[in-house]
Amino acid sequence: MVELTIYIGNKNYSSWSLRGWLPLKESGLAFDEVMIPLDQPSTRAAVLAQSPSGRVPALHHGSLVICDSLAIGEYLAEICPEKHFWPLDRESRAVARSISAEMHSGFSALRDHFPMNIRSSFPHRGVTPEVQADINRITAIWREQRRKAGDGAGPFLFGHFTIADAMFAPVVSRFRTYKVELDEICQAYADAVWSLPSYQEWQDIARHEPMIIETAEF
Repeated sequence: MVELTIYIGNKNYSSWSLRGWLPLKESGLAFDEVMIPLDQPSTRAAVLAQSPSGRVPALHHGSLVICDSLAIGEYLAEICPEKHFWPLDRESRAVARSISAEMHSGFSALRDHFPMNIRSSFPHRGVTPEVQADINRITAIWREQRRKAGDGAGPFLFGHFTIADAMFAPVVSRFRTYKVELDEICQAYADAVWSLPSYQEWQDIARHEPMIIETAEF
């Protein structure tokens, strides 16, 4: 019997759902998923029925309900310690948590002007000074962490896949949708995230979902 169920929004639009779903998929644990369509008259009631916060994603593990993508990642790191969803080194782990929290609570201009839309392309979308500042900070994080990881490590921020990569995964999608030019280091990192088999699975479904008129950050 599968005890894990994750409730998510539309895969094409819901960046926060992706952040919670990706480490769950990478965990290798068996789970069910339920997609609640966003921006429908029934959305609010349907989400509240599964998530006390009124937002997705929400992970149910038996009677336990975990709301919020970062909390889901933390929980998975505890129940799947062999996956090393946080770096083993204490200082690296602190940095990973720091940049994950920064992504979780910041970059509002990028969110507002560049909503996630995997199947679309908007190469001429204007970049405001605020959006450019967010892009500059994100790419600086990527460059710094890849420099620290070194050429001999894996392709992710801390070498192997961590929660930090899950937190930045929707940004990889946004940069593709809005054709943000990246330097060689950042492009290689973005390509590594984009090419994850789990992320490819998410994208394939996203491209075939029904379109909605307006999107919301759930």
